[in-house]
Amino acid sequence: MWVKLCCLLLYFLALFVLARVFEAVAWYESGFLATQLVDPVALSFRKLRTILECRGLGHSGLPEKKDVRELVEKSGDLMEGELYSALKEEEASESVSSTNFSGEMHFYELVEDTKDGIWLVQVIANDRSPLVGKVHWQKMVKKVSRFGIRTGTFNCSSDPRYCKRRGWLKSTLIMSVPQTSTSKGKVMLKEYSGRKIEVEHIFKWITAHAASRIKTIYNSEHLKEEWNRSDQYRVKIYLFANLDQPPAFFSALSVKFTGRVEFIFVNVENWDNKSYMAEIGIYKTPSYILRTPEGIYRYGNNTGEFISLRAMDSFLRSLQPEVNDLFVLSLVLVNLMAWMDLFITQGATIKRFVVLISTLGTYNSLLIISWLPVLGFLQLPYLDSFYEYSLKLFRYSNTTTLASWVRADWMFYSSHPALFLSTYLGHGLLIDYFEKKRRRNNNTDEVNANNLEWLSSLWDWYTSYLFHPIASFQHFPFDSDWDEDPDLFLERLAFPDLWLHPLIPTDYIKNLPMWRFQCLGTHSDEEMLETFPDSESDSDSENKEVFSSDRDVSEDDELSTFQGCSEGERRCGVEACSCASHCCHHEPCGHKARSYSSSAGDLEPDWSAWPSDMLHCTECVVCLENFAKGCLLMGLPCGHVFHQNCIVMWLAGGRHCCPVCRWASYKKKQPYTHPQPLSSEPPS
Repeated sequence: MWVKLCCLLLYFLALFVLARVFEAVAWYESGFLATQLVDPVALSFRKLRTILECRGLGHSGLPEKKDVRELVEKSGDLMEGELYSALKEEEASESVSSTNFSGEMHFYELVEDTKDGIWLVQVIANDRSPLVGKVHWQKMVKKVSRFGIRTGTFNCSSDPRYCKRRGWLKSTLIMSVPQTSTSKGKVMLKEYSGRKIEVEHIFKWITAHAASRIKTIYNSEHLKEEWNRSDQYRVKIYLFANLDQPPAFFSALSVKFTGRVEFIFVNVENWDNKSYMAEIGIYKTPSYILRTPEGIYRYGNNTGEFISLRAMDSFLRSLQPEVNDLFVLSLVLVNLMAWMDLFITQGATIKRFVVLISTLGTYNSLLIISWLPVLGFLQLPYLDSFYEYSLKLFRYSNTTTLASWVRADWMFYSSHPALFLSTYLGHGLLIDYFEKKRRRNNNTDEVNANNLEWLSSLWDWYTSYLFHPIASFQHFPFDSDWDEDPDLFLERLAFPDLWLHPLIPTDYIKNLPMWRFQCLGTHSDEEMLETFPDSESDSDSENKEVFSSDRDVSEDDELSTFQGCSEGERRCGVEACSCASHCCHHEPCGHKARSYSSSAGDLEPDWSAWPSDMLHCTECVVCLENFAKGCLLMGLPCGHVFHQNCIVMWLAGGRHCCPVCRWASYKKKQPYTHPQPLSSEPPS
């Protein structure tokens, strides 16, 4: 999880750097930045009208370019970034969908039960034509959708009783606006009563009703009273402008942030005395002033703070977020982090997607479960102070320059989703490349596994988990072995022994003791290499004689061979006598050990290098080969010793027990202590 979190933070850092690179390229090619102010005089009439439409100001009665330019200047400063966004939005002539209501319940659920939005609904009476034609209605839908106003059509033929009860006997337009200034308040429906059925007149009617919800100040005395008053609203935003009514985006935001932010319009058109404005720090108009308990913030001075609905919406959301905003943000971050598993996981393609689906389900489930107590925690009445301190922290952090950069980058990448997805894919491919390279350096076999191999291993794991009990619930070893041959799978289902084998991880193997076999003596390695072929042939012939003669040895003679040895050494089949003339003192399983020495001399094993709890022996009972000088040995908890390769292959094959005594290889045993030699002195 921490690896995916670090990868996600690295991706966000890459996005931040890439945005700065784009700004530098744009500045190099065009010679301006997004925060640079634009002189409206240098703009064409079409661009000026586009800016007014994006801000929500009517211009139907302004035929001259000079009047349109003055209206743009009265509504706020124009930046290069806002101009670029407005022109881009106009070029992207996307069709906006409109809702078709099926009946009363559908209308009530979407319109009357929505407390934080504006709806424009065209009602079509029975056997009547619509009030607004299809072409004009599509223009209307596109115009009002810029300001978050949702549209729909209600045909009375689908529910004539509801239309009759409402009094909709003729085709008309219905607008729903929250009636009160409190969150989740009542909604009132208003009917269009104008005579002119034109887009501009209908839009003026909508903006006039939306602006009526905003508190308007017309003189300095009223401003002084309002500025010094403290009420339930902790955050207030003031618009000081020389306009008849506030822009449509300002009115739409007042509906969207009902109960969280108070919107106040200060009309300074007929003010003679502006001394109080200078006292509170307002020296020019238009100005967008945010007043919080922490102080005054002038909107529009930092990066990305444009005079538009989208820019101010992201700004206010960061200052005064809802719980739903935080939940959506956490949901997006968690899913972005979970999708990193698609690139971090190595191996077959099917394995990647299986791990991805599992990660998505796990992370989203944990997110929802963790949010439930948080929601209950926030409902407690005595946590108001904690909530206020949290909002104070949000306001402090989101009024910084870094926060304005982050908001600007968020608006940029959200308006270019293809760029966001391509950068995410490129970042994931880089992670996949470096992860694959790291695992190849570690000699990991799963990198080259194909789909069939991974599905086969997944089936083996599933069958082992299904038919084997967990090893931690078992308290004694079992003598039967799990047969992994798939051809015998159905045949073995008939035997109850199949259900008794534990599912044991092989991690314990790396913790088993390992050391190298060493011998004592004065012969050098070169002498031993020279004499090794002769001694090997002699020892082989000697072993053949011993093996043939030992077949005729009786049980009594075999027991007499181990006379004076402990019970543990007899189970291992070794002899602890020190009178042997060869390198090996012990003869496992009653057979004589091979000689390591040449005809010139003998060498003895260095038992001091062995762990104290290991039995002394010189032969591996898995491969039936003697221990050579310098070979790697491994011991089990029971004390028996084998070649490291031999016992690892034995244990990895599913036989988790000692080949000699069948003691479980993953369970500890009381350490074996070698018997002390008897003292030759007579007792006193």
